Amino acid sequence: MTFGFRRLEILSAQANGVTLLVLAAFIAYEGIRRLFEPPVVRGWLILIVALVGVLVNLAATWTLARANRESLNIEGSFQHLLTDLYAFIGTAIAAAIILLTGFQRADPIVSLLIAGLMTRSGAALVRASARIFMEAAPEGLDPRAIGEALVAQPHVVEVHDLHVWEITSGFPALSAHVLVGTDSDCHLARRAMEAMLHERFGLDHTTLQVDHTGGPLLDIEPAGRAARTS
Repeated sequence: MTFGFRRLEILSAQANGVTLLVLAAFIAYEGIRRLFEPPVVRGWLILIVALVGVLVNLAATWTLARANRESLNIEGSFQHLLTDLYAFIGTAIAAAIILLTGFQRADPIVSLLIAGLMTRSGAALVRASARIFMEAAPEGLDPRAIGEALVAQPHVVEVHDLHVWEITSGFPALSAHVLVGTDSDCHLARRAMEAMLHERFGLDHTTLQVDHTGGPLLDIEPAGRAARTS
């Protein structure tokens, strides 16, 4: 665990997303079934429970909205609470319609709308967490633009094996192999590139292998083979 348990929050966010998708599927199934066979519901009881749920989720959502939502785990919890809030608001509206008009199908119709909101939130969390697990480039960081900025640095001749990924939320990382001119100070070039990556792209966790271009290559053989040929 050379990075500790930083990706646990991504696992948690993915679990949140999957849970929302599963619940959305269940609610959609029940909503469709009740459209064809609407049960008789007690409007006043549903309205009271829904209003209490709205108040509780408003307080929880307001508290979490002030937290650092750059963390995918916190964003996942926020989306979960926000979906619950929408669900209780929709339930309260359905209960009011049932009390005023007696239209029992208002409940399953609102359930289908809630399932749609849950699907959107769940899919977004699963997609964002999957990008991190698949080590895709972080949102807002273009590997091509980063490579062009590196090549534009003084004395840099070539950049290859460039990789940009995200360890966890707000923790991007970069590695690259850089070739500089034969007369260049590779250590000075590396420090200049690291400073540029920090200032322009907010990249602090960087691994740059800087070598001089050209020159002879070493031919290394296993020790046993070398001993037999000597």
